[in-house]
Amino acid sequence: MSTALRLGEKLGKLTWAGRTAHILKEEIDRLQQAGSLSIPKEPGGWWHQYVCPHHHTELAFDSMQVDASEFLCPHGCKIEGEAYRGAWLVFKHQSLARVALQSAAVFAALGEKSYAQISKRLLVEYAAQFPLYPVHPEAQSWMLKGRAFHQALTEAIWSTTLIRAYLLLRDEGVVFEAKEQAAIDAFLGLLAGSMEEYRHILIHERNNAENNYTAWLNASLSCVYAARGEQAALEALIEGQGGFKHHLSIGVKADQLEFEGSTYYHVFVLRAYLISAEMAQRFGIDLYATTGAGGQSMRGMLEALADLADDQGALPALHDGPLARDPYAREIAEIAEQGLAIYGIAGLAPVLREAYRQLGAAGGEQLEALLYGAGEAADRAPALEPRGSRLWPDAGFVIGRAAGNPLSFLADFGEHGGSHGHYDKLHLTLTHTEQTLTPDFGMVPYGSPMRKSWFAETASHNTVSLDGRSQAPHEGRCVRYEANDSIVYVWLQSTEAYEGCTLNRHLLLTGEWLLDWFQVELAGEEPKSIEWWMHPAVQTHSEQLHSRDEVYKLLIEQKDAASGTVADSVQDLPIIGQFVPSDSVDASGSAQLHVSYAFGSDLNGSTATLFHTALVQPGDEILAVRTPGDSVDPSQPLTAMLHRCNDRKADFIHVYRAGSNAELTRFSAQEIAISVPGQTNSSKRIQLTADKGLLFI
Repeated sequence: MSTALRLGEKLGKLTWAGRTAHILKEEIDRLQQAGSLSIPKEPGGWWHQYVCPHHHTELAFDSMQVDASEFLCPHGCKIEGEAYRGAWLVFKHQSLARVALQSAAVFAALGEKSYAQISKRLLVEYAAQFPLYPVHPEAQSWMLKGRAFHQALTEAIWSTTLIRAYLLLRDEGVVFEAKEQAAIDAFLGLLAGSMEEYRHILIHERNNAENNYTAWLNASLSCVYAARGEQAALEALIEGQGGFKHHLSIGVKADQLEFEGSTYYHVFVLRAYLISAEMAQRFGIDLYATTGAGGQSMRGMLEALADLADDQGALPALHDGPLARDPYAREIAEIAEQGLAIYGIAGLAPVLREAYRQLGAAGGEQLEALLYGAGEAADRAPALEPRGSRLWPDAGFVIGRAAGNPLSFLADFGEHGGSHGHYDKLHLTLTHTEQTLTPDFGMVPYGSPMRKSWFAETASHNTVSLDGRSQAPHEGRCVRYEANDSIVYVWLQSTEAYEGCTLNRHLLLTGEWLLDWFQVELAGEEPKSIEWWMHPAVQTHSEQLHSRDEVYKLLIEQKDAASGTVADSVQDLPIIGQFVPSDSVDASGSAQLHVSYAFGSDLNGSTATLFHTALVQPGDEILAVRTPGDSVDPSQPLTAMLHRCNDRKADFIHVYRAGSNAELTRFSAQEIAISVPGQTNSSKRIQLTADKGLLFI
């Protein structure tokens, strides 16, 4: 394993390393005692099918199990079936590959030969079994088919773990007998043939070299070439079409975000890059400082993650990707440890800390720490400088932060994101220093029908929909972006979400509040139901909402690929509360709805509160709508705020403030004032202009 320190040396120089090695050793002991370290003779299926058909939560996986034919949902469902077993086998094969690497690492750290033998046995057994797995007959037609799994992609990822274990054992002087080495050589040869064939299909037949698959096929082949000492083959892979340098140039935007606009796939591709770089380093080739044609780099990709994370270190679930799950947290930990050790990116410390928190290992007692961690605890959790605003003009995201305000925002205006995109242009995530309040709720495993019936739909995001329908896949634009330490202004626009519809979202952040002025204009003569959505992750409180028993009808397009026909299905979402303007209106006839959200809890049990004020125009209504929960557990419902106007034009004007209310007053169609009760001279008048957007007057 190519690390800054050999693992045995870490124990002498880093106080935490020995404790971590012993914890990992004890984990292997428990697995061995349970008899769960036997490799299955069946290939794995598609892990995305490991989801409860009733609750849409990921099913439980216990690495201690030797075998399973019944699979448990967190809510008590017991699920059976071949698809679920195939998905379970994916996790089982992956967990055993991890044990092989973990055992090799424990041996390298502690010198106990029995752990080298565990790793060696798993490697040799998998090498012998691999040719016996068929090219998967049950894989879906769109997949590149693997042997040990439905997808060659899964096979590539799994193989990198096994080969890194093999290389680590060799580094530590472990010798494989002739028969064992012959089995491994045959495995490496068969794997190389598959990966090279799939690269050819992606790059040359499908003309899809930028695919995230390519990064992993490259990583797998890099491991094979390192194991076989084939420097020329590795160099050709780095330099050739679809190789490391080319993929970095086309798979990552010039502003350092992966081209699909998904945080999950950004991490996914970056992890593959780092494995390729680790293998290249074995030949004295430094890929860590390599840049793409547009300046793309692994450092830049890691710095982007440090900027995207909230103050707790949690990464936003932009486009497809889980909100949280253990395998993802391990991937984040692996790249964050390297970002700190190799590049010294201090902003990754909270990201690493949050990943370990999700894994129940607050002290970092994980394999990723032992393999890649460098420095003492203080070095891996450095003091952080305040972060400023950032625009990603190519990927289409913007973050606003202002000094003195615990609130910040993240907005999405970029490309749809291909097959991993959502119908979510001009989505707004609102964040407090204590937690993210209106997140993108992520994506359920793809085997759940809720992938398309809710989580990708416009109504599940914090943006605008029309007549219950989702936006078209399209790209918006950033018209104006101005930021300094105290004020951030962003003007985002979309003209292709709906035919004849222009969306303009104006976000103005000061040290006191955040103004969200979302203007919608329709070109046609017919009015439509214009729907502004906001999805808090915490409980909503307002005494002004009155009970209402009705439903919101979400219309979902269902396309038949064979016939090309499109049909609508309808999902009813319960409406449980309503606010309409009453007698307490201002000169323009507008009323204010005040909502609060309590969240967070410190050691004393105190909470923070966000106050939300909405300006409700005559003819508008604000509804409380019961929706599915987040992608971790959709069965636990949440309450969304729906500001609705049936017209050809709408102005949705909302202001957020931490600690106490802000007041909104409308003087004309283009002019409002924001004030903070109890604060002298707090009133700020703001005008919406056609050419410059929002201006203080």
